[in-house]
Amino acid sequence: MEKRKIEIMDTTLRDGEQTSGVSFSAAEKLTIAQLLLEELNIDRIEIASARVSEGEFQGVKGIMTWAEEKDYSNRIEVLTFVDGGLSIDWMKKTGAKVQNLLTKGSLNHLTHQLKKTPEQHFTEIAQTIALAHENNIETNVYLEDWSNGMRNSPEYVFQYLDFLTKQPIKRVLLPDTLGVLIPSETFEFISKIIARYPNTHFDFHAHNDYDLSVANVMEAVKAGIQGLHVTVNGMGERAGNAPLESTVAVINDFFPQIEIGVKESSLYSVSKLVETFTGYRIPANKPIVGDNVFTQTAGIHADGDNKNNLYFNDLLPERFGRKRKYALGKTSGKANIEKNLQELGLKLNPEDLKLVTQRIIELGDKKETVTKEDLPYIISDVLDSQTYEEKIIVASYILSHAKGMRPSTTLSLKIDGEIIEEHAQGDGQFDAFMNALAKIYKSKNLELPKLIDYAVRIPPGSSSDALCETIITWTSNEKEFKTRGLDSDQTVAAIIATQKMLNVISE
Repeated sequence: MEKRKIEIMDTTLRDGEQTSGVSFSAAEKLTIAQLLLEELNIDRIEIASARVSEGEFQGVKGIMTWAEEKDYSNRIEVLTFVDGGLSIDWMKKTGAKVQNLLTKGSLNHLTHQLKKTPEQHFTEIAQTIALAHENNIETNVYLEDWSNGMRNSPEYVFQYLDFLTKQPIKRVLLPDTLGVLIPSETFEFISKIIARYPNTHFDFHAHNDYDLSVANVMEAVKAGIQGLHVTVNGMGERAGNAPLESTVAVINDFFPQIEIGVKESSLYSVSKLVETFTGYRIPANKPIVGDNVFTQTAGIHADGDNKNNLYFNDLLPERFGRKRKYALGKTSGKANIEKNLQELGLKLNPEDLKLVTQRIIELGDKKETVTKEDLPYIISDVLDSQTYEEKIIVASYILSHAKGMRPSTTLSLKIDGEIIEEHAQGDGQFDAFMNALAKIYKSKNLELPKLIDYAVRIPPGSSSDALCETIITWTSNEKEFKTRGLDSDQTVAAIIATQKMLNVISE
């Protein structure tokens, strides 16, 4: 069966830029435009609104210069207005070749915003389309507030479409401007329109105010729509637009009769670049591109994946240039840890694996993030702790550091069941801790080894700030030895390393 082709129009650079606090530079716009067209193979992109600013003008001009060299000019669109030709003049100066003309798709907007009759509006639209045609500019037409128009003034919408479908335009763009449609309405409204105007190309432009944009996209596809408008990461005004990533995945998985040309494997990399340019963080649980969507947290899921991929679905991460991860935390089981160890090329015996699992659960209870890169450090810490008996315990401590005052520590140390407390100041919190410890050891006629090196490191490649390893080198009786401490706080990690030292020298 021959598949029905649907065009994907990305409006990240126009509608997506209306996200609060987001503004692309001309260079960023060019980079994103290039990625959308060449890396993702998007059919069309809407890159700006006419007459907004000098920066917008330069951005469009730069993109069009590049597009002409690549023969992409007819795939790049600009939002324009019924303004007596000012938008057309602006487009000519930038080199843009396709206008998306914004017009009124509801009688409510027409009456109260423009204060004009349908006939007056249609006349001005016809003049604008004719002017564009004279200047070799292709026209698509937006019906702003079309969804409310179909709800409240369908006679006007069809009167307008009767006129518009006789004009020399290429596409009619149907926006759910305020994000008010429910799926059943989307299907009903678009079905009626396509049945009445079978020879006209219609696009659907969804907003996400009720979190229904992708559901509405699905209904639009079922109703026979020929084009869909999306944005990278679902950016856009208010709750945003239909997200490119989810739209592509849904169509590819649930509409075998539909063909789209978007390259799935590049969705994640483009998504992350747009996140970087905008500073608009992708929620961790966002489908397809969120940090957590291909991460199994519960140990039972990792175990099931080991047994015939029981927790897999069609959304395989490799489709989108990603990998499945197995989270480490308080709900981790041995299966999660074994999965991560496999990726690192490590293997533990059952007893050591049990101890490492318990340590990760303890860290998870403290709400700390544990990553695959942290695992070697945790293993080192756990195995190192088995080499001595804990006779000396740092029972409690208070670390203080205030501007204008020397750091101080109050330390409570348990030695062979006896609790000893001391207070000291120092050049830093750990120095103060060591001074308090020295006082305790002096009172017991015990000698501490000399600290000769202090190093802190975090797992290479880790984006987590949860864990750091403090490695302290000591010397005693002309012999050097090292102890390690692991914690999310550098000073606490050093204290853990010091407690290990106290137990090593007590043996």
